[in-house]
Amino acid sequence: MKAYDGMYIDGAWRPAAGPDVIEVVNPADEQVIATVPAGTVEDVDAAVRAARAALPAWAATPPAERAARLAALRDALVARQDEIAGTVTAELGSPLKLSQTVHAGVPIAVAGSYAELAATYPFEEKTGNSTVLHEPVGVVGAITPWNYPLHQIVAKTAPALAAGCTVVVKPAEDTPLVARLFAQAVHEAGIPAGVFNLVTGLGPVAGQALAEHPGVDLVSFTGSTAVGRRIGAIASGMVKKVALELGGKSANVILPSADLARAVNVGVANVMSNSGQTCSAWTRMLVHRDRYDEAVELAAAAAAKYGDRIGPLVNAGQRERVRGYIEKGVAEGARLVAGGPDSPHEKGYHVSPTVFADVTPEMTIAQEEIFGPVLSILRYDDEDDALRIANGTVYGLAGAVWAGDEAEAVAFARRMETGQVDINGGRFNPLAPFGGYKQSGVGRELGTHGLTEYLQTKSLQF
Repeated sequence: MKAYDGMYIDGAWRPAAGPDVIEVVNPADEQVIATVPAGTVEDVDAAVRAARAALPAWAATPPAERAARLAALRDALVARQDEIAGTVTAELGSPLKLSQTVHAGVPIAVAGSYAELAATYPFEEKTGNSTVLHEPVGVVGAITPWNYPLHQIVAKTAPALAAGCTVVVKPAEDTPLVARLFAQAVHEAGIPAGVFNLVTGLGPVAGQALAEHPGVDLVSFTGSTAVGRRIGAIASGMVKKVALELGGKSANVILPSADLARAVNVGVANVMSNSGQTCSAWTRMLVHRDRYDEAVELAAAAAAKYGDRIGPLVNAGQRERVRGYIEKGVAEGARLVAGGPDSPHEKGYHVSPTVFADVTPEMTIAQEEIFGPVLSILRYDDEDDALRIANGTVYGLAGAVWAGDEAEAVAFARRMETGQVDINGGRFNPLAPFGGYKQSGVGRELGTHGLTEYLQTKSLQF
């Protein structure tokens, strides 16, 4: 077991203010693999003060130089790609291949995209007799989740740095080790002291202190809708800007003309990826009643292949939460066609890949985010019925539509109340805006839209 000490504040690793530590557990074997400091209000205050002191110089740094530092950061992440993947596998439990391609690979692509955007974005533009300036919002408090631990840090930090903001990151307590690797990469990239700061700690202590700190101008949070509401309330009381990426219950709508086998197989894979711990997962599969039985059979067979291919859930509490939802699905009358609450392994926080049939829209498993490898399959009568079901939750983060004719799928997608829709298996695009409608959040991440979240606008009239 490795005992890490110190917080990355003002360009150096500094001793934590308090003696408490957080144990990091490998969810695959339930063994403690490391400890990190449990940050205090004093640690957060020191980090914010460092960020505020560094803000004027970084904000005044020419965009081309900020772009060069971000390119160097990308290169430092590339050099650590194998170490990043191994670290995420150890603290999150994800299979190594997924850690290499997604948990390490996607953040590198995102960092590179902001190196390019920082160099090309029009931070100053003319409109009529005015010059419009796009200036950094200030100090950013970034509170990140455990399910994509490095991606979420990069998706907040890279655009903030590109905009000229300074940052304090509070990573999830379950997955703080890859955040320390990121701080090392920041240091190696030559990003000035105080521009990026890292405080590990518990959400109710360090996270709340960061959200409440008067020196923080914007809070960017990814996590549960319940915590997002709390952060929104804190920010509202302080007239502070927020960017909230929250829960999801995304619909995978398979129209009658679709290639059913492909739509079902890709849909199951989407839900099982990262052990179902993805806020944008298509956890509701909507199938026309004429093809419903065939879809259920295909989904059950596909899910059965994932028994030994997905990792554990992040911790014991998450495992019990998912098991509770599976048990509730059975109690409310859904038909279990694959998996169930039992673990397929003797050790680790595993849950079997699970598929429910005969799910109705009002059931708990069709309304609430489960955050595990659980798929609900629902019937619909016609397209209007499918749209009603798809839009019939408090969430609106992502979704998918499948049809034999692309135009048919696009027409349906335009009516969906959600922030991102994949058409016939469209690929992930790190330049496209990501974020939700309704209670799935406020604001957007990635690409140009992600950059503008960290800017404020000033106009000069001549």
